[in-house]
Amino acid sequence: MKLLAIETSCDETAAAVVEDGRNVLSSVIASQVEEHKLYGGVVPEIASRMHVQAIVPVVKNALKEANCSLKDINAIAVTHAPGLIGALLVGVNFAKGLSMSTGLPLIPVHHLRAHIAANYITHRQLEPPFLCLVVSGGHSHIIAVQSYTKFNIIGKTRDDAAGEVMDKAARALGLPYPGGANMDKISKGGNKNAYRLPRPKVSGSPYDFSFSGLKTSVINTIHNAKQKGEDIDIADMGASFINAVVECLTDNLQKAAKDLNIGKIALAGGVCANSVLRERCEKIFDKNLLYMPQIELCGDNAAMVGAQGFYEFISGNIADLSLNAKASLPVDKIN
Repeated sequence: MKLLAIETSCDETAAAVVEDGRNVLSSVIASQVEEHKLYGGVVPEIASRMHVQAIVPVVKNALKEANCSLKDINAIAVTHAPGLIGALLVGVNFAKGLSMSTGLPLIPVHHLRAHIAANYITHRQLEPPFLCLVVSGGHSHIIAVQSYTKFNIIGKTRDDAAGEVMDKAARALGLPYPGGANMDKISKGGNKNAYRLPRPKVSGSPYDFSFSGLKTSVINTIHNAKQKGEDIDIADMGASFINAVVECLTDNLQKAAKDLNIGKIALAGGVCANSVLRERCEKIFDKNLLYMPQIELCGDNAAMVGAQGFYEFISGNIADLSLNAKASLPVDKIN
């Protein structure tokens, strides 16, 4: 079964053709990073307009690279939630138009479910159940993946997401967008113990995260140093900050895995491309039971949408033309 998948939840216009949920026949991404660098972050209105410009050629290229036409496609999968509402609407409406004109089934895909499904492409032997840490610019969750379409939220951030605080701390250090990725690169030679930073906990909720205090601590340290005319070692601060974030993430994940007696662990989302996070997980979890997507599948892409779309389709999750985009939607909900 071949799915045409479409992803426009943030600042990547992406399309892919995926066969049977695991075999990627094509994956095309039009990135907006260079445009948003001018503003230090994603500008929603600009993102939406750029999706409109890119979506037709991206879809055409995905079909061409897969050596097929719409006549060879069995269904259309599209990210409908969560994300930037204007960006999502571009993809959803384009997919609805294709569905209406071709008669192909329309499959709504949750963005976080798609990130989790990136693991099915990298690790074809992986099957639920397992415990997954999903970390990105907008989300930080510990999710029990009970089946391909059944999810249970074990823990989540109470305020900022891990990727969000990485980007904001990087900006405070003067690093260019995308901040988290650039901080990861520049901090490789840094001393992770150079700066003392807090590891916030959520009282009464051992699996939940809180990153706003950590973010404030870094920004205040940087500002205080500037006011005193002191220099901040960017590599050391970056290493110290990333280490603090990663410890918060992995400590909670490790506790949840132990308490729930789950040995099979997966990572998902853009932040799981972070080298420190990947290395720490390899140290504390059984390597034979640890699953991480290949780096190019960590960020937003349509291949992961096609992977999850396959399982949504066979479970009967098919939408009609009333499908709408949603800026927020829990991972355990369909619509």
